[in-house]
Amino acid sequence: MTIQVLIADDQEMVRAAFRMILDSQPDMRVVAQAATGVEAVDQARRLRPDVCLLDIRMPELDGLEATRLLAGPDVPDPLNVLIATTFDLDEYVYRALRNGACGFLLKDGAPGLLTEAVRAAAAGNSLISPSVTVRLLAHMAPHRERPAPSEARPARTGRGGPKDLIEPLTQREVDVVRRVARGRTNEEVAADLHVTLSTVKTHLGNVQRKLTARNRVEIAAWAWEHGMVDEPSPSGGR
Repeated sequence: MTIQVLIADDQEMVRAAFRMILDSQPDMRVVAQAATGVEAVDQARRLRPDVCLLDIRMPELDGLEATRLLAGPDVPDPLNVLIATTFDLDEYVYRALRNGACGFLLKDGAPGLLTEAVRAAAAGNSLISPSVTVRLLAHMAPHRERPAPSEARPARTGRGGPKDLIEPLTQREVDVVRRVARGRTNEEVAADLHVTLSTVKTHLGNVQRKLTARNRVEIAAWAWEHGMVDEPSPSGGR
């Protein structure tokens, strides 16, 4: 099955580069391009591509608002939105995730990461550039003025994120969540915990259900916001 992608960026050179990378894949096809947020939303609603690859800073309507209109919590049939940004836009990416984006990438990342992220988004999963995961999510976290919540207590996050914790997390699920919040892939989590990949996927599925989270990005945000993850070390280790 061919993954249909919409690319929205106000820079023609960026759109051309992304299109060249994606169209070179046998399972992907760029079906539309847009230079403004308004054009992106119109084309996405009309064509309903499998993945919308959006820039944040665009004229007429920025990528944050476009994401909310296409994938926000009030959208009955949300599309898969993947944000492509630069390293100094962490605060904007946070808002994009709150507006329903399923992942984000650095524009100067490797082409392989872009294609992997598009495949993940099309499958309903998420991929975050590993180099920004800890920095961004730590920035999202509160200033540790309160203790980490009991896994058995209901906890709430902001609009668009996981809502009530409807059932306590098991210790193993907590172990998985903490690693996901550090940007670990499923394969890395499995290796860390000495379990199979299918076991990790089962744990993540249970966590999503208990948090009513739509994807692993929301799981990671919930973990950071509720003090379940230590601050990143000065050395920048994962």
